Amino acid sequence: MMTRSNWIILGAAVVVAAAGGWLQHASQRAHAPNGAQVAQTGDAAPDLTLPDLDGKPHHLSDYRGRRVLINFWASWCGPCLKEMPMLVQAQANVGEKGPIILGVAMDDPAPVRAYLAAHPVNYPILIGSLDNPSISLSLGNVGEVLPFSVLLDENGRVLFSRRGVLDADDLKAWAAPAAP
Repeated sequence: MMTRSNWIILGAAVVVAAAGGWLQHASQRAHAPNGAQVAQTGDAAPDLTLPDLDGKPHHLSDYRGRRVLINFWASWCGPCLKEMPMLVQAQANVGEKGPIILGVAMDDPAPVRAYLAAHPVNYPILIGSLDNPSISLSLGNVGEVLPFSVLLDENGRVLFSRRGVLDADDLKAWAAPAAP
C-alpha cells in the first residue's frame, strides 16, 4: 500500500518527467529565419531547380505525377551514409515507374562523385545549395540538419518530413500507393 509520502514522490516524479519531455521537444524545434518561405505539411513544394553532377538542371516539377522522396545528405554525414543502402533497396523494390527517390547532396560535387564511385545508387543525385539558408529550408528543414527527408505526393504537395535517419515504416509510407 502506498503511503502519502510515496504518492507525493510519485506525483513529483511524473511532473518532472513531463516537464523534461516538453523541454526536450521544445529544444528540438528550430525556427526559420525571418522572411524565409518554409513548406509545411499539405503545402505545395516550391519548384526547385537543382543541378545534377554534370551541371544539368533538374526541376522538381519534372517529377509531378509520381510520389517523390527527397533525401538531403552529405558525403561527410555518417547517419546519411548509413541510410543510403536502405534507400537503394527501397528504390529497387518499387521499380522505375513507381515512386522515386531524389538524393540532394548538400556538399561539393567532388566528394559526392568520390562517394558514389565507391557506393553507387539507383536514384538521381542532385547538388543542393550550401548557402545559408540552405535549399532544404524551403522544404521544411528549419533545423538545417542532415539527413533530412521530405515526401511529396503526385501533385508536389508535402505529405511528411523527417529530420534524421528514415526507418522502414517511413519507406513503406513513401512506397504506398496514394489513397483514392
